[in-house]
Amino acid sequence: MQTIPRKEKLVIPSTPFRYFWFVTKPFKWWALAVTMVVIIAAVFNQSSAYFFRLIVDAVEADDPVKALRYALLYPVAVLIIQLMFRGSGLLGRQWVTNASKYSYDRLTEYLLGHSHGYFIDRFAGSLMSKMQNVNNAVSNLIPDMLWQHLTALVSFIVTIIFLIVVDINAALTFAFLIATLVLYNRYAAPTKVKYSRENAAANTALRAGLIDTITNVQAVRQYSRNKLEAERIFNLSTQLKNIFDKNWGYSVRIMFWNGIILFVFSLVMFWFLVYGWQNGKTSTGEVVLILALYSQIAGTLIFIGRAFNNAAEMVGEMREGLEEILLPYEIIDTPNAQPLLADQAQIDWKGVGFEFSGNAVFKDFDLHIPSGQRLGLVGQSGAGKTTFVSLLLRQHDISAGSIEIDGQDIALVTQDSLRQAIAVVPQEPALFHRSIRENILYGNPNATEAEMLEVAKKAQAHDFISELPDGYETLVGERGVKLSGGQKQRVAIARAMLKDAPILVLDEATSALDSESEVAIQKALESLMEGRTVIAIAHRLSTLRKMDRIIVMENGRIIEDGNHEELSRSGGVYEKLWNHQAGGFMPDE
Repeated sequence: MQTIPRKEKLVIPSTPFRYFWFVTKPFKWWALAVTMVVIIAAVFNQSSAYFFRLIVDAVEADDPVKALRYALLYPVAVLIIQLMFRGSGLLGRQWVTNASKYSYDRLTEYLLGHSHGYFIDRFAGSLMSKMQNVNNAVSNLIPDMLWQHLTALVSFIVTIIFLIVVDINAALTFAFLIATLVLYNRYAAPTKVKYSRENAAANTALRAGLIDTITNVQAVRQYSRNKLEAERIFNLSTQLKNIFDKNWGYSVRIMFWNGIILFVFSLVMFWFLVYGWQNGKTSTGEVVLILALYSQIAGTLIFIGRAFNNAAEMVGEMREGLEEILLPYEIIDTPNAQPLLADQAQIDWKGVGFEFSGNAVFKDFDLHIPSGQRLGLVGQSGAGKTTFVSLLLRQHDISAGSIEIDGQDIALVTQDSLRQAIAVVPQEPALFHRSIRENILYGNPNATEAEMLEVAKKAQAHDFISELPDGYETLVGERGVKLSGGQKQRVAIARAMLKDAPILVLDEATSALDSESEVAIQKALESLMEGRTVIAIAHRLSTLRKMDRIIVMENGRIIEDGNHEELSRSGGVYEKLWNHQAGGFMPDE
């Protein structure tokens, strides 16, 4: 997706009607054009019933020539009207497709601005479903609004005008009918919106559950939990069924009362017409005119409740999605945030405090990492190593102190520039279901073919990629499932190499590699680390032997600090870990 470069903060309305205008405003001239064509076509369409009066009046006047003329003109008028409606469809397509695309683009842009914690707390499938609901509502509301609601409104007005000319009592009755239908459906709409939101939420939960099961199908198979997953989906689908039944039942109730209202007022209106005809106040042609008008609008009157139901349902789904997607950002750039300048890549932690779920992870934490230093982080699970990296990337905001890069507080620079200055090779590489080429080029989309091939070779990835049937065009599968752990890791290393950032974070970067590959990768990493500030997390302590400095962390504190040679003879925690390590891995306890 191409996003529009912005200097100002992206602000998206979170209420359905304001959001609808938000996605329509950029295409307002298309919207105005199609609206005018629909209005004109609807006026002509409803007015075409006047031909029936002219034909009947000509027949009663014993004027066959005039009757034939009107009879021949009527299909011509119908053809013109249909051409106008088809033309409005072509214009409406521009409005619908552009507004829907704009909605997708802006929601995606906003969604990607959320913090890391926002995505951790939510199902990917749930967010996808909510976005789909919002955009479906946008693309469905426009045609419904044009060719149902607007057409109906114009038809009502034209019908009332004709009725006023023919019989004022029938006109008033028809006006009261429309007003009663509108008021009743407006009264019923809030409950319908509520049920629709519940239905959308249940549907989202079911979709998210299905995606979660399918994504983790390997675990389902390994633990033979087919029945458990089927029961979980059964419970979710049962919840959706129950809510859908309630929603459907309420819709039927609305339709029923709309029918009763229509029946009662229709009896009254037709009584006035017949009474006027019997007393000579209304001609036969006028009666035929009103009957023709009424027959044209009858379908709209019968299904006006359904039109309101559909609109209420779409508004409910839109509101449910917007409220979740457009939550305020937890982490934002300051108003005057400037791009980070990380020429030296010196990192300083000054009195940093951070709490997670009420527990203090860091308190008065201080650390100076000189430019170009290779720092190894060691510690048991829960020592704070992963949080250390998360805070450096500003995936969470600290509660006290500051983290500075080259003297610049990372809370005062733009998030994009901060993360552009840091390349990360995680323990579990995040690969897109795209080609290997695209995954490597993600580190630098503007890199040349030669640069891409160079980093692939340095990462020891080129040989195995070349052996694949489609080479660099091979699709890696969702989350890289088609590649082995070592292959995924090498692609991730190549991507980090291509990014060429001044700060490099290695989070168990060689943990998934076999011994032979690890030796080759270590050489590539040594080349990659040259001239960069490096932070390496490892359980396999042998991978940290060549680090300039190693710190041992425990409960968010530095308990030992030195190089491998010093710490391995210090008689402290590191030496015990080194001596107890079997096969190069850190023991759990």
